[in-house]
Amino acid sequence: MAHETATLAAYVINLKYQDIPAEVLERAKVLTLDFLGSAIRARREAESTPSMLKMLEALALDTRGESTVFGDAKTWTPAVAALLNGALGHSLDFDDTHADSSLHPSAPVVPAAFAVGEMVGASGRDVLTAIVAGYEVCCRLGNALDPTSHYARGFHPTATAGTYGAAAAAGKLFGLNEQQLIAAFGVSGSQAAGSLQFLVNGAWNKRYQVGAAAMNGVIAATLARNDFVGATESVEGKHGLLAGYTDDAHPDKAVAGLGKTYETMKIGVKPYPSCRYTHAAIDALIAMRREHNLTPDQVKRVEIGLHRNGITLTGDAATKRHPRSIVGGQFSMFFTGALALDQGSFGWDDYNRLGDAAIDALADKFDVVQDDRLEIGRTHPFGARVSITTDDGVHERLYADPSGEPTSFPDTQAMQQKFLTLARPVLNARAEKFADAIMTLERFDRVAKATELGR
Repeated sequence: MAHETATLAAYVINLKYQDIPAEVLERAKVLTLDFLGSAIRARREAESTPSMLKMLEALALDTRGESTVFGDAKTWTPAVAALLNGALGHSLDFDDTHADSSLHPSAPVVPAAFAVGEMVGASGRDVLTAIVAGYEVCCRLGNALDPTSHYARGFHPTATAGTYGAAAAAGKLFGLNEQQLIAAFGVSGSQAAGSLQFLVNGAWNKRYQVGAAAMNGVIAATLARNDFVGATESVEGKHGLLAGYTDDAHPDKAVAGLGKTYETMKIGVKPYPSCRYTHAAIDALIAMRREHNLTPDQVKRVEIGLHRNGITLTGDAATKRHPRSIVGGQFSMFFTGALALDQGSFGWDDYNRLGDAAIDALADKFDVVQDDRLEIGRTHPFGARVSITTDDGVHERLYADPSGEPTSFPDTQAMQQKFLTLARPVLNARAEKFADAIMTLERFDRVAKATELGR
């Protein structure tokens, strides 16, 4: 162990806007915009949102503050805004993914950065710097945890490592010193929680626990700002994150190339609103359907080969074949695959086909198996093999990567269009102005001038 907690804290404290490469800052803005599109749409349409609002009202936590919940007319207190924005932005399962760590960096980090940025009157440059700091911390800790082992222990990395990323972003904006940020990380270690048990019944825990990670990061940094004594060596210690949450820790990955290699540039974006492990297969199914002019009645059998992580999250036939909830559909290779093969496309509005007899019948033709070719000699686990059996024979494709990874990252125009498709039904004509504000965030002397456009 090499004092990873202190090394990460020093990195965050010393990070300066002018030292971040221009392409990293541009990518951070695009990723932020992408996340906010999902949050805005979910404020209106995510079925879990009313329950969360009722909970806040019942506990008298719905008081008005100065922080924005995107897509909402009301302003909230900072911690609650972080909670809601984190949960909302993760609800559609349309937010970004860092392949190596298998986590969604923006969901905990961006809400924490905006909540504290508004709280302290930060500039757009300050918030962008904090977002990059948060991305680097949570992605690196996700790498160190080893996602396969972390999943096997039943943990959701966006909610565990994500708490540290949120604390890093919040602590950077508070101007914490190194010892204070170490304390904030210490508190984060006590709050890093997120169970995969939501997979059993399509529960809303997944959304909530990511929002809680954003909120807990803000709380941890606020405690440290007020000289709360947090645990030291929270990452590498005897009872730290790497000891308690994985059986295959790689502490060196937490700090390797720190300040030189930007994990931010390895974050991919989603073309489909479902678990990232389904995306390469969906890409292949849509392409094969078009290439071979396939119709559902021609299909005799479909076999999807995935990495074992994909099997864990999306491939259990006993529980995943015929989902009836949106979360269940988001984590079903059977449903998402059948939908893609049936119609040649897949978007958020297509969850209205849950329970559709035609989709269920097509899903019955799918088998999902582990494919060792997606395990050995690869840097990340998001590929897929698709075999479709018809009367004409077997058609097979191996997609090493899903679309939207850094090697096929969409251009800015495409990312803005994705945002507008999600945000326009909520923000109407203000959607374009808000998108422009986020894409020029560094020009705002106070970030609140930009965020108010997203209400």
